[in-house]
Amino acid sequence: YVAGDSKNNPPKAAADFLAQVIVLNHPGQISNGYTPVLDCHTAHIACKFAEIKEKCDRRTGKTTEENPKSIKCGDAAIVNLV
Repeated sequence: YVAGDSKNNPPKAAADFLAQVIVLNHPGQISNGYTPVLDCHTAHIACKFAEIKEKCDRRTGKTTEENPKSIKCGDAAIVNLV
């Protein structure tokens, strides 16, 4: 479930979205096509990394690399999830 203002600006379904992802504990590298399971409250949702858009600095959010082939433990990235 998603909380929102049902009368003025209700939440809408999305086929995909951009997310800032920080890889905390994962062996090896993660590339486009990776299929993690997201935990949102008590729900477990299967999704897919459609495209890793950019690597970014974990603290400032500034882009450090455009269209990286992969990300690894310790990296932060903007990813298109489907």
